[in-house]
Amino acid sequence: MTFTEPQQVDEVAQGLTAQGYFASPGLSTALFLAMSLQRPLFLEGEPGVGKTEVAKALAAWTGGHLIRLQCYEGLDASQAVYEWDYTRQLLHLRAAEATGRAAGVGEATLEDELYDERFLVKRPLLEAVADSHDVPPVLLIDEVDRADDEFEAFLLEVLSDYAVTVPEIGRFQAAVPPRVIITSNRTRDVHDALKRRCLYHWVDHPGFEQEVSIITSRAPTVSDALALQVAAAVEQLREIGLYKPPGVAESIDWAEALARLGQTELTEESIDATLGAVLKYREDQQRVMAQGVPELLAQVISRAG
Repeated sequence: MTFTEPQQVDEVAQGLTAQGYFASPGLSTALFLAMSLQRPLFLEGEPGVGKTEVAKALAAWTGGHLIRLQCYEGLDASQAVYEWDYTRQLLHLRAAEATGRAAGVGEATLEDELYDERFLVKRPLLEAVADSHDVPPVLLIDEVDRADDEFEAFLLEVLSDYAVTVPEIGRFQAAVPPRVIITSNRTRDVHDALKRRCLYHWVDHPGFEQEVSIITSRAPTVSDALALQVAAAVEQLREIGLYKPPGVAESIDWAEALARLGQTELTEESIDATLGAVLKYREDQQRVMAQGVPELLAQVISRAG
């Protein structure tokens, strides 16, 4: 099926929903504008709220190739843009020597052959701008706050005109700009220059009804009653000041774990037994136990009806 560019915000929401991603009106609007204006979309929010999943759902909806650049401290151009396949270059040299061709073509010609595009290893940024498919790829630059300031400045240069220069070959420029999603967990402030290049949206934890929809979509073996109660429990857990509040992924994991144990609704015993599926820090589990599982369950039953 051929993808048609959305003309309204509702089309974006529907397209993502078809891929199992339930976007808020604000996120749908931000994504619609990013697609219409061909601007990167900068998504910031707590870990686990579904920022990375936006890019995955967008790629599945549009049919664009998903290209992911996972950022980390020490990331540099050779890992993010390109590098040369030295092993294949060496094999090329040895083959030329073994066949006697090296003596015939001359040193300069042989050197030029070593820097042919067939020996070029395209990393995510170069792959995104050199992509020749009809549908623009989706470039996910994940957790940019983990990268160094120097890489952030380089990234700004690449995104300004969607081009990369390889000195030995020349300039690669995207015929059609990729759809760029940049995420940050806000472990540090990202420079204003990069944010100015992008449209911005803060991604919050989903609301109660939205989380129920996510759980039932991603975990079809979970009963409706259990999905309601898990969503209600996670909502309560996020409000008690935990060190690491559970994200959407933890909600799904918890619901699936409970269903696998044959549970159709939450009980004090099942919460005690499976708390490690939703809370990954001992201190957070101790806090919940100190506040009381019976009290948590009572709030859940009241909220879930």
